[in-house]
Amino acid sequence: MSPAVDAAEVRRRTRELLAEHPPATTGRTDFLKARFDAGLAWVHYPQGLGGLDAPRSLQQAVDAELAAADAPDNDPRRIGIGLGMAAPTILGFGTDEQKRRFLRPLWVGEEVWCQLFSEPGAGSDLAALATRAVRDGDDWVVDGQKVWTSSAHAARWAILIARTDPDLPKHRGISYFICDMTDPGVDVRPLRQITGEAEFNEVFLSGVRIPDSHRLGPVGEGWKVAQTTLMNERVSIGGSRIPREGGMIGPVSRTWRERPELRTHGTHQRLLTLWVEAEVARLTGERLRQQLVAGQPGPEGSGMKLAFARLNQEISGLEVELLGDEGLLYGDWTMVRPELVDFTGRDAGYRYLRSKGNSIEGGTSEVLLNIVAERVLGLPAEPRNDKDVAWKDLSR
Repeated sequence: MSPAVDAAEVRRRTRELLAEHPPATTGRTDFLKARFDAGLAWVHYPQGLGGLDAPRSLQQAVDAELAAADAPDNDPRRIGIGLGMAAPTILGFGTDEQKRRFLRPLWVGEEVWCQLFSEPGAGSDLAALATRAVRDGDDWVVDGQKVWTSSAHAARWAILIARTDPDLPKHRGISYFICDMTDPGVDVRPLRQITGEAEFNEVFLSGVRIPDSHRLGPVGEGWKVAQTTLMNERVSIGGSRIPREGGMIGPVSRTWRERPELRTHGTHQRLLTLWVEAEVARLTGERLRQQLVAGQPGPEGSGMKLAFARLNQEISGLEVELLGDEGLLYGDWTMVRPELVDFTGRDAGYRYLRSKGNSIEGGTSEVLLNIVAERVLGLPAEPRNDKDVAWKDLSR
């Protein structure tokens, strides 16, 4: 961290950015590029990569100045996978060339990212993945299938883990790559879900050639790299900054206040309980973000993601029950392929159906419970007999 950069300095730099690139007369993309180049994208990132080598906590001062000036943001919901998962992984394991190539267009939103991790036979047990990457000169040839891939239909790049050595135990024979989603052999197909939309996709990889220069981390150490991605993913899902009554608790609280004829004693008690739990989760998320100032996220993010999934499902269930017959209505069943998920801008039926996926995406609740038990509480690990067996010898 640079001791010369404090809150006053980042405010000065932010005002300088606004003076040189007035939001009212500067194009959105041009403004975002200028913000990145000024080191005000991620202030805790290195200089030249969107940051100032400053404490992460100073980002709030930048964001407040820009919000007051009505400056454009980079639409973080649309590029959440890039911001929350790809960027910290590239920063932690990428080469200097990779950082320079990918971080700026990622943050600006010129290039959308997706995550090619889960497979039909490797969801909760991600390390059992079967997608193969075989070395061929300066390239890797990748064959396999990925599933539940958010934003694959809109993505330019993907973070991908694939098996590079089937003779090693499953966690040790994996490598991590950056995959060009426009390359020949990448086939993206929609998966229509319970909401009627196809927000997720399945991706078939047939002879896809990835240059070795797009590998992140050493060969065979992809699982270690993937842990950085997964820990950041859980924080980005469960620990995002929201105001009081933000998120799912907001719509049901408004309905309660505006529709007194719907109230019952039972729903009143449940709403009070969930409101308090949502506020506790929000404040815990604030504490977690403060801890991140000291370094990378740890397994505590799994606890936040667990709470996020449970609360979303319970709150949306209460909202549907509170609305009675109205809660059974569903606004639109049109098959679309959205670029972002909008929980609070849709009706109660959508929130109820979409929240069912919260306990699956970003790590199932069952897996996260194991992580919290073993890595946070220090409980004994579950017995396993596959850790030292070559992947090719495992029963499937």
